[in-house]
Amino acid sequence: MRMGVKQVMVRMALAVLAAGPCAQALADVPVPGVDTFTVHSTVPAEDRHMVVYTPPGYATSGLSYPVLYMPDGGLQEDFPHVAEMADKLIRAGEMAPVLIVGIENTERRRDMTGPTTVASDKAIAPRVGGSANFRAFIAGQLIPHVESHYRTTKQRGLIGESLAGLFVVETLVRQPSLFDVYIAISPSLWWNNAALAAGPLDKLKTKQAAVRLVYLTSADEDTIAPHVATFARALKQAKLPGLRLVYEPRPAEHHDTIYRASEESALKAAYPVGH
Repeated sequence: MRMGVKQVMVRMALAVLAAGPCAQALADVPVPGVDTFTVHSTVPAEDRHMVVYTPPGYATSGLSYPVLYMPDGGLQEDFPHVAEMADKLIRAGEMAPVLIVGIENTERRRDMTGPTTVASDKAIAPRVGGSANFRAFIAGQLIPHVESHYRTTKQRGLIGESLAGLFVVETLVRQPSLFDVYIAISPSLWWNNAALAAGPLDKLKTKQAAVRLVYLTSADEDTIAPHVATFARALKQAKLPGLRLVYEPRPAEHHDTIYRASEESALKAAYPVGH
């Protein structure tokens, strides 16, 4: 089911009112070209709602565009400010145009986390460790749906912060051929005793893993920043051909400010004009 732009903007405004003063910044987000649809996931069996940003001129250009997928991508989550920043940069000629597909959460901590042997990890939610199913849904159902309903190139990116950033890194390590751009903002690499922080990176070394950019950043969190630095070091030492690593730690930022503080830099690095 799709929803018109006016209906989407009304939902955004209602979401702001319901969320209270801390979400007030979303009230004036002028994001045009927004569409929604629902896909029924087979594993687990549930409906998943998507929000799509289409860039200026999409309706009339006839061109095809890269797609940036984002967990935490609901209208009450991170979609509005990321789409607004992308729209601003595209209109200013500072970023190549892209489609952005926001994936609204159902069970966030289940979907963003992989298996863990740590008791405190398992205690954060009734169900954890479902990232493989979430990734299978994205690969097997969501991407085919988007590519059959929108004009897309084969370039695909993934962006996320915190646990969604953990999912970005895990996808890069476990199934790197799924995307060519990976943006992980303060990824929660403490998960499972930081097992992902040092790789392994063997799957990135195959010809099928045509990853062109990995963007990493972290805030002032002592439970995250050291692990992000370790992962960035492992990527750098691997000297993977064709892969550009951008590592921009931001120790002046906090967990609740790092996404907005780094999204402009991340989007410019991922989709430079003329690329």
